[in-house]
Amino acid sequence: MTERANSRPGNRKGNEERRRLRSAARLFAVQALFQMEASDHTLDRVRREFESYRFGADIEGIEMPEADPELFRQILEDAVNWQARIDQMTDRALVARWPIDRIDPVLRALFRAAGAELLNPATPPKVVISEFVDVARAFFPEGREPKFVNAVLDHMAREARPEAF
Repeated sequence: MTERANSRPGNRKGNEERRRLRSAARLFAVQALFQMEASDHTLDRVRREFESYRFGADIEGIEMPEADPELFRQILEDAVNWQARIDQMTDRALVARWPIDRIDPVLRALFRAAGAELLNPATPPKVVISEFVDVARAFFPEGREPKFVNAVLDHMAREARPEAF
């Protein structure tokens, strides 16, 4: 597709909608990974719950966004399948005396979701970092966690995909 075709108003609207659905999928993936760890529920059970009852749902007067189900599933599956590798990358990005099992469980879920996307070459690392720093801001709007997430994900991205830097 040419640059001119991409600049058409209809295409920009479609691209913005796709970006919004993908951002929501990332946020939901972090929530789902957190829920899996906290509840010890299976990937399939949590995935079904999110897709059936959270995507686009009205929960206590709060309308949840729709999300890209394919990206949501891919992040969850990759995070579970590659968890050991992702956790090792995260450990190397953290200070030596602060291993992944000692960090906040929301951040642990976030690093696993982001790590899954970093190991999959479909999304540029800088996009992954930016998107998951936004997720950190959603969970920690007043804290220093978004800066911490940015630093850890930058280190992880350089390890996972050095050719992109």
